[in-house]
Amino acid sequence: MKKLIAAIVLPVLVAATAAGVFIHNLVNYAATPVAGIEDSATIEIQRGQSFDAVMKTLEEIGAVDDRLKWKVIARYTGHDQTIRFGEYRISPGMSPMDILDRFSSGTVILHRVTIPEGFTLTQIAHRLDAAGLCDKNRFLDLATDPHFASRLGIPAETLEGYLFPDTYFFEKNPSEEAVIQAMVARFNQAFTDNWKARASALGYSVHEIVTLASIIEKETGLEEERATIAGVFHNRLNRNMRLESDPTVIYGLEDFDGRIRTRHLRANTPYNTYVHRGLPPGPIASPGFAALHAALYPEETDYLFFVAKSERAHHFSKTYEEHRRAVQKYILGN
Repeated sequence: MKKLIAAIVLPVLVAATAAGVFIHNLVNYAATPVAGIEDSATIEIQRGQSFDAVMKTLEEIGAVDDRLKWKVIARYTGHDQTIRFGEYRISPGMSPMDILDRFSSGTVILHRVTIPEGFTLTQIAHRLDAAGLCDKNRFLDLATDPHFASRLGIPAETLEGYLFPDTYFFEKNPSEEAVIQAMVARFNQAFTDNWKARASALGYSVHEIVTLASIIEKETGLEEERATIAGVFHNRLNRNMRLESDPTVIYGLEDFDGRIRTRHLRANTPYNTYVHRGLPPGPIASPGFAALHAALYPEETDYLFFVAKSERAHHFSKTYEEHRRAVQKYILGN
């Protein structure tokens, strides 16, 4: 009987000991930095890619030296079923568990892009295309689609003015729709219910305020001037005067070469505020927070005119005669 017990127990103990040693080694292996990674590397996991394919990619960068152990770890932790597609950065010092956790958490590389205040749809499209995030043509097709604008709750024919200028972080190869939705969401976050109420109190729609803010944005880059310029435009609108804003003229031109000529000021485009009274039909660029705030909270002033007196700053006038003298001084050099 003793021999029988020994014959049964001994192999079990040996197997248990071997299993314990294997598990112990496996746990240590899972937590030990991968020796084959000497420099940071970027790998991309495709949608629907198998775990074996992921292992092959890791082998190529030197992360996997024992495929069996990786498979057992992944199977035991469930990571072989939870890996998410995307672009990942693998760094020296990461262990197999660190890498698998990163794949399962979806902590992908984010690509940064900054959209400055005053960019038009076309400029935004080119900036995103240059960053490798969007195809500029597909982006513009979507951003100028009235039905898509309506789906996003934007009361306009295009999304000009509603793609909020900010710094964004996107995963690799986002869809044009996802990028636009993120930018419109940022606009909706900035344009609060209090701002909507303020617009209504002023007698303007949200669209009209965004349009006015876009003109303010293009007229000056000086923070301290925005509210004053907004006050000038509000005064002119209240008096049914033409806004006579050069940036609106430029926006309506297809052949603008950088210099405004008399024929441009006379061009009968919907955006020519030298020809038409009131606001143009829509925004001419994406206004930032400060320009939107200025349009809603203009400076109370008697100014009706302004003219550039330097590369950025302006001279403000209350009367046409004063404005005429300022033009002679700063523009004509008399």
